[in-house]
Amino acid sequence: MSHNYEAQRRETIATFKGVRGLPETSVVEFLFFLEEIDADWKAFDAALRKAGFRTRRSPDGETMIAAYGPMPVTPDAIWAKERLSTEIALAHDFYPDGWELAG
Repeated sequence: MSHNYEAQRRETIATFKGVRGLPETSVVEFLFFLEEIDADWKAFDAALRKAGFRTRRSPDGETMIAAYGPMPVTPDAIWAKERLSTEIALAHDFYPDGWELAG
């Protein structure tokens, strides 16, 4: 089954509707979880880093966090990096689990 990027994009854009007080720029963290038990964490990490992301695993070790920025906090800017990181994730048997502004 192919990934529905358009639905993912719509969800990201909807996140901004009615939200006020966002910073102009921030580090954005994109979250990914394992889709396959034998996924290659090291290869995924290397591919994200090559694309300019800073990476770390969540404290429970089950999620990869790919940080980018500071970058503009706009739907289009975030979607561009979300799309790129999702393409990398899917190629390495990981699946997107949203994003958040680094706190």
